[in-house]
Amino acid sequence: MTVQVLNGANLGRLGTREPEIYGSTTHAELVELLERAGRELEMQVQVRQTDDEGELLRWVHEATDAGDAVVINPGGWSHTSVALHDALAAVRTPVVEVHISNIHRREKFRHHSYVSRVASGTIVGLGVEGYVLALQWLSLRGAR
Repeated sequence: MTVQVLNGANLGRLGTREPEIYGSTTHAELVELLERAGRELEMQVQVRQTDDEGELLRWVHEATDAGDAVVINPGGWSHTSVALHDALAAVRTPVVEVHISNIHRREKFRHHSYVSRVASGTIVGLGVEGYVLALQWLSLRGAR
């Protein structure tokens, strides 16, 4: 099984951007954590981050065409991107939306996610461990 872990805007700044909200784990450390978890779960995990919405959309299309499961933290695009919603609606494998912080305890504009409507499930507020939980769930389901 291959899982695409896709991170959106500003997540490349993990560890330095508002650590009181997002923690001290850097994006490089997150990649190591998820690659290790993938090996333990006997799955291929590809972790990518972009600040370009068009690139994120292309990655979603690639995952769709390859039949890969998707774990996605779109960052701020969760709350603004109908285009991302539409791209994820075409994915025929499980999609798990992950947010490091609890978006429902934050500013009101963060309470709505266009991604949640098309995601198989959503994990919020559990820090970077939420990504590992997403991989574990996909492993249990066999990504069907």
